[in-house]
Amino acid sequence: MLMDKYIRSKSSFVLGLVSGIAIISTVGFLIFLGAYAKDKFGGSLANTDGTDQVAAGDNNAAKQPADGAAAGDNKPVDIKVASTDHIRGNKNAKVTIVEFSDYQCPFCSRFHDTMKQVMAKYPNQVRWVFKHFPLDSIHPYARKAAEAAECAGEQNKFWEYSDAIYANQTSLNTEYLSTAAKNVGLNVKKFETCLSDGKTTAKVNADFQQGQGAGVRGTPGSFINGQSIPGAVPFEQIEGMIKPLL
Repeated sequence: MLMDKYIRSKSSFVLGLVSGIAIISTVGFLIFLGAYAKDKFGGSLANTDGTDQVAAGDNNAAKQPADGAAAGDNKPVDIKVASTDHIRGNKNAKVTIVEFSDYQCPFCSRFHDTMKQVMAKYPNQVRWVFKHFPLDSIHPYARKAAEAAECAGEQNKFWEYSDAIYANQTSLNTEYLSTAAKNVGLNVKKFETCLSDGKTTAKVNADFQQGQGAGVRGTPGSFINGQSIPGAVPFEQIEGMIKPLL
């Protein structure tokens, strides 16, 4: 009798041990499989450096940058500012901050507020140049919002429209683009015609291509006098980068 109990107890222990090992092995395999699939087939993460990253394997993801423009490289990048670019602040300012941004990126919304602080304190010393870098794989409305902002720019309200989009980012969808246009006082019919005709698609594409060449891998991807700014840095950090340049 005691021997039978001992055998049953030992069998139960062994069975439990084997089951436990099997469960742990299965969970470990699933975690490995998920990590492999994300690496192999693409995925996107909110990175710890304060940027939204482009997805691996995305047709619109950033390709290899030009020499000396790799992400994280400390070498200054020569980013051309075109006459069609939108500039906030003194156009002849000593300090130029070029931002490649995505209207649906939460880090970009945070950095947008930071940049508004910068411009409020340094309106004559800094010029803020805004360029588009929509991450299509994770932000389905970002590209259309960029085109919409350019249409608002045709009515000289690019910055007002951009401010409105970032302030109401959680409401962003196709319908909200026209709502924002109305709220900032645009001619909505003219705005919608511009948007439906695709008049501003080329500008958004050109910005994106320029960002690729500069080594942008996520948003916000910004540069201060050509020097990379690491993600959505707080006001104090970006001010610390500005002061030595004045």
